[in-house]
Amino acid sequence: MKKITAKDVSIYVTQAHNADFISLTDMARYRDEERSDYIIQNWMRNRSTIEFIGIWETIHNPSFKSIEFDGFKNEAGSNSFSLTPKKWIETTNATGLITRKGKYGGGTFAHADIALEFAGWLSPEFKLYVIKEFQRLKDDESTRQALGWDTKRTLAKINYRIHTDAIKQHIIPAKLSATQAGIVYANEADVLNKALFGMTAKEWRTANPKQTGNIRDYAEASQLVCLSNLESLNAEFIRAGYSQPDRLIKLNESAIIQMKSLAQNRAIQALSNLTAKQERDK
Repeated sequence: MKKITAKDVSIYVTQAHNADFISLTDMARYRDEERSDYIIQNWMRNRSTIEFIGIWETIHNPSFKSIEFDGFKNEAGSNSFSLTPKKWIETTNATGLITRKGKYGGGTFAHADIALEFAGWLSPEFKLYVIKEFQRLKDDESTRQALGWDTKRTLAKINYRIHTDAIKQHIIPAKLSATQAGIVYANEADVLNKALFGMTAKEWRTANPKQTGNIRDYAEASQLVCLSNLESLNAEFIRAGYSQPDRLIKLNESAIIQMKSLAQNRAIQALSNLTAKQERDK
């Protein structure tokens, strides 16, 4: 749950169906503090409202029941017609509106497209304020997501130089070509991949043929923190003369311990949530 404020009205924004949904209940309080449900139902009595949300569902929802929609559209506007969000959702299998229970953040929510249409019905001025504040919220999220992505990629590279220097000094024999050296580097990178992810880069690509990038591009923030630590640790093991099989066992043991600890770290969880949302929004 997030909040925006338009014309001194606090409005909850939540996620549903991989999209932003804005509280109609909160926005209705701009018109009537005590009768928000009535305001929403009054809006839904209009034929233009039924047509708009019905067309929206037709475009975005393949499971939408168009026959039931036609029935509501034919009745809309008559004195006897009434419609609640719950009845609309249950009858037509609509996804553009949702209802949630709860003292805080409960009520009727609508996809941003529909919510802005409702805001305009309440007041053109109010709609402009809602648009402005909603855009500010999305801009702030984009900024945080960009920072989160940069942090995620930076974490993966923190100890890269330490790791590759240790490989160069202790594993790569003299007079190897650049191509041959690259093979050794990749081989050592897979030691870390195996210790942390349980598979090599090639094994991951075979298991995920439709994915672009590499295994580390899809790692969680906690895994990238652990990976950075393992790079430094592996460099020390290399300098100490441990064989690759011995290093793999030790690195795996360390990865298990670190991941258990990182799983309980709130800062890492917050970063993971941020980067996960960025991936969903792509």
